Amino acid sequence: MDENEFLAARFEESRTHLKAVAYRMLGSLSEAEDAVQEAWIRLSRSDDRQIDNLGGWLTTVVGRVCLDMLRSRRSRREEPLEAQTPDGHTPDPVLGPQPGGDPEQQALIADSVGLALLVVLETLDPAERLAFVLHDMFAVPFDEIGRMVDRTPAAARQLASRARRRVQGVDPAPDPDLVRRREVVEAFLAAARGGDFDALVAVLDPDVVARSDGGAGAPSLVRGAASVARQAMMFAPFARSSQMALVDGALAVISTREGQRFSVMRFTIERGRVTELYVINDPARLPELDLTVLND
Repeated sequence: MDENEFLAARFEESRTHLKAVAYRMLGSLSEAEDAVQEAWIRLSRSDDRQIDNLGGWLTTVVGRVCLDMLRSRRSRREEPLEAQTPDGHTPDPVLGPQPGGDPEQQALIADSVGLALLVVLETLDPAERLAFVLHDMFAVPFDEIGRMVDRTPAAARQLASRARRRVQGVDPAPDPDLVRRREVVEAFLAAARGGDFDALVAVLDPDVVARSDGGAGAPSLVRGAASVARQAMMFAPFARSSQMALVDGALAVISTREGQRFSVMRFTIERGRVTELYVINDPARLPELDLTVLND
């Protein structure tokens, strides 16, 4: 094995960790991949003999790359028709294994990082986000974080503390009762099957968000109980042949057509109402999902 192959092998040992850092920083799987690739480019152009702690060095590089990407995202201020966060960016939810992905890597990325937390992180200033993610999630010392953001360790500590207060202040309180959550999903299905618009609205949170990924083009996005209910009315034919399941620990509904899995709809339920729907009907991803079908 030559020197380049040895360096590449050492980098691959850190890839899972680096992608987890980047995903928590950016909320985007594709951007996380880009950040990790940039770290490899910088490593390949560096003298690795001068690097005492390769893992720490790579984490620092990925942190800097992500910080630049977040600042660039904010400076562009590209506002879509329905911006979800101050910079108009909507985090990518993780729903089961990604095509071509390493299951262990995907599990690490998804661990303790639900979409709700990613949305909260999107409200933070880039420096706050970096300090919170690197210190609270990956135990990076404040002196290293301070160097990344050109501040003292004490100032970096304040960034993380301020971010922590904001995260704790808006963290949603999910309903832990699976039976109750299942009742909410069943009420949604009954209303969809019966074409009962008012009943659908009643089971949805006023600020519910529905996302769908069909595999072609950008995922669609719908906000608000009335708009989501109108979309759910079109789901009625498939609701009649649906099965309840668990995916990523969340309740989901599997719909079939001619005996084949057609779509999976995952529900996020808080305080007795549906706050988020995530529908995946990408034929390439459906077979990859790790589903547990629930008995009636």
